[in-house]
Amino acid sequence: MFKFRELEARDMETVTRWRNDPEVINSLGAPFRYINPETDRRWFENYMNNRSHAVRLAICTDEDDSILGLASLLDIDPINQSCTFHIMVGRENQGKGAGTFGVRELTRHAFDNLNLKRVELTVLESNKRAIHVYEKMGYVYEGCRRQAVYKQGRFHNQLLYSVLKDEFKA
Repeated sequence: MFKFRELEARDMETVTRWRNDPEVINSLGAPFRYINPETDRRWFENYMNNRSHAVRLAICTDEDDSILGLASLLDIDPINQSCTFHIMVGRENQGKGAGTFGVRELTRHAFDNLNLKRVELTVLESNKRAIHVYEKMGYVYEGCRRQAVYKQGRFHNQLLYSVLKDEFKA
């Protein structure tokens, strides 16, 4: 149903549209900013020049190579065998299983192919749908960063979750 491929320059127009969509960004820990295409082009070039510490994958359907979402492993630390997970799914693609696929398969990739032991993430306390998916995959709540994220005129709690290789429930 879904597949991964590495993020490509041709995806940047779609990624920029999502990053400029308040409904998409409001569910994420990142602040809403107006992002111009040149900024995202430089962001992509920076990723391509630093691929040893990051994996950024487009989530696509099996039938089509167009991007539905973006899943990333960042700050890959080979000594401590850990990284940070991020995901963003376009508003038009939410609720169709792309996010669940992204969490499950990229976490599996971290453990089975990158030889990592720990994957962590942060999620807004209000993002119940994402929290449900993370917990279903074996991610464990580690703590709350109280009022850590300012969005829509107020502060929000950000929760820290992680999963260890032997806890992962694919």
